[in-house]
Amino acid sequence: MNRYAQFEHLVVEIEDRIATVTINRPEVLNAINVELHKELEHIWGVIDGDPDVDAVIVTGAGRAFSSGGDIKRMVARAGTAEGLSHALNIPAATRRIVHGLLDMQQPVVAAVNGDVTGLGATIALLCDAVIIADSARIGDTHVLAGLVAGDGGAVIWPLLVGPQKAKEFLMTGRLIDGVEAERIGLANRVVPAEQVVAEARDMARRFTRSPKWAVRWTKQAVNKWVRAQVNEVLDAGLGYEVATLFTADHKEAVTAFAEKRKPVFKGN
Repeated sequence: MNRYAQFEHLVVEIEDRIATVTINRPEVLNAINVELHKELEHIWGVIDGDPDVDAVIVTGAGRAFSSGGDIKRMVARAGTAEGLSHALNIPAATRRIVHGLLDMQQPVVAAVNGDVTGLGATIALLCDAVIIADSARIGDTHVLAGLVAGDGGAVIWPLLVGPQKAKEFLMTGRLIDGVEAERIGLANRVVPAEQVVAEARDMARRFTRSPKWAVRWTKQAVNKWVRAQVNEVLDAGLGYEVATLFTADHKEAVTAFAEKRKPVFKGN
C-alpha cells in the first residue's frame, strides 16, 4: 500500500531515494487550510519512517511556495464557535509541524519557487537548507492579519537574522525578495525561479551521497540548538497568537483583506 495515498493536498514523489513533497493548492497560492494543516502535521513522521527515503525536498505547486494561513477561512471563523474550537487546537497542531520537521531523520531542502509568507515561511525556514528564487518574496505577515507570529516565526527568524532584524520583519510583515533573503541569511542559495527545484535536488543529492548516519546525526546535533529555542519560545508565541485571534483588530484585518479595502485598527 502506498503510504502517501492518504494525503490529498500534498503530492509525494520519490526518485533516487529523494522524496519531493509538493504543497498542492495552487489555485489559492497553496494557502494552508485546516485540512492541509493536518496533513503537514503528519507527513514528516510518515517520511521519517520510510526506509526508501534519504533526503526530502519541499516545494509548492504553481507560482507560490505557500501564502500561509487561509485568510478566507479566517474571515469565516472570526467570532464563531468554529473559531473558538480552531483556536484551542492551534498549539498542539502547530507543535506537531514544528517538531515533525526538526525530529525527522532525513535532511530537508526547501525549494522556494515563489512567494512564501506566514506559516509557509516558517515551514521553509525550519528546513535544513533553503533554495529560493530571486523573484520570490518572503516574509512573516501574521501581524498584517492582526496576529502574533506565534507558529514558529518568533523562533526561527531571530536564529537566522538576529533579534533586531527579526523584530523589524515580524512587527511590520515586510516582504523581501530572494536576493535580499540570501544576503541576510534566510536562504542558502538564490537562483532564477526555473532553476530552484534543480538546485534543491543537487543539494539533496549531496546529502544522499554523504555517509547517511553522519548526515542524520549532524542534523540532530545542530537541531538541539534550534529545539532549545523552540522550548523557550514556541508555547508563549502560540499563546499570544491564540489571544490575538479574539481581538477586534484581527477580525478587522481579515475582513478588510476579504473586502479589498484598507483596515481601520482601533487597538482592541
